[in-house]
Amino acid sequence: MKQSEINEIIEYTIKAAEDFKIPLPPFAYYTPEDWKRVQEDESEIVDNMLGWDVTDFDTNDFLHTGLTAFTFRNGNYNRKDIYPKPYCEKLLFVRDGQILPFHFHWYKMEDIINRGGGDLKITLFDADEKEQPSQEPVTVKVDGKRMVVEAGGSIILKPGQSVTLQQRQYHQWQGVPGTGDIALFEVSMTNDDRTDNRFLKAQSRLPEVEEDALPNHLMFKDYKDYITYDK
Repeated sequence: MKQSEINEIIEYTIKAAEDFKIPLPPFAYYTPEDWKRVQEDESEIVDNMLGWDVTDFDTNDFLHTGLTAFTFRNGNYNRKDIYPKPYCEKLLFVRDGQILPFHFHWYKMEDIINRGGGDLKITLFDADEKEQPSQEPVTVKVDGKRMVVEAGGSIILKPGQSVTLQQRQYHQWQGVPGTGDIALFEVSMTNDDRTDNRFLKAQSRLPEVEEDALPNHLMFKDYKDYITYDK
C-alpha cells in the first residue's frame, strides 16, 4: 500500500467516526512527532498494539478487499504479568461493499457488533482437523440466540445486531453493497494480529508500505521506528 493511501484512509475513518458519533481517545490523533515524545507511562499503547491498523491484505485494491481497525484496549499474551487484561476492543470500519477474506483465529473468541451504518454479510465454515473448511453445519449465536447455518452459509447483521465467533470458525464478511459504510465493534479475548490469523488463502495481514508520502498518523506496526524512550 502507498503511504499516501493509508493517510487518506485514516483521515476518512476519523471523519466517519465523528459522523457516527464514536469518540476516539487522544492517541488516535497523535502525529509522528507526538509519537517521538511518548514516554514509558504510555507503554501499554505501544506494547499492546493499540491504535490504527490499515490493510488491503496484499491485494492492492483496498476498497474491494481491506479493513481499517482502531484498537482501544488489549491484553498481551506474552506479558500477562504486566498486562493482565483478558479482553480486547476494536473499531472495525468496513467501507460499502468491502470484503474481509476468509480466516479464523486459533486463540481468540470474538463478538462482532454492527454499531451502525450498513448491513454486514458474514459467510461461515468450521475448520476441520486439517484446517480446511468443513462441510458440517456451523453453529453460531446471534444476539445470544443459537443459529445453525449450512457450511458456507451466511448471516446478515443489521445495525444493532451481533454474532459470537468461536475459535477455528472461518469467517468472511462483506458490507452489503449499497447499504453504506459500517461501524463494527469487536469485543474479544486478548488479540495478537501478528500471530493469530489463519487465512484460507495466503494473505499478508500487515501491509508493505511504499513511502510515497510522510505519515499523518502511525499504524501500530510503525511504533518501533518512532519510540525514543528506553524500553
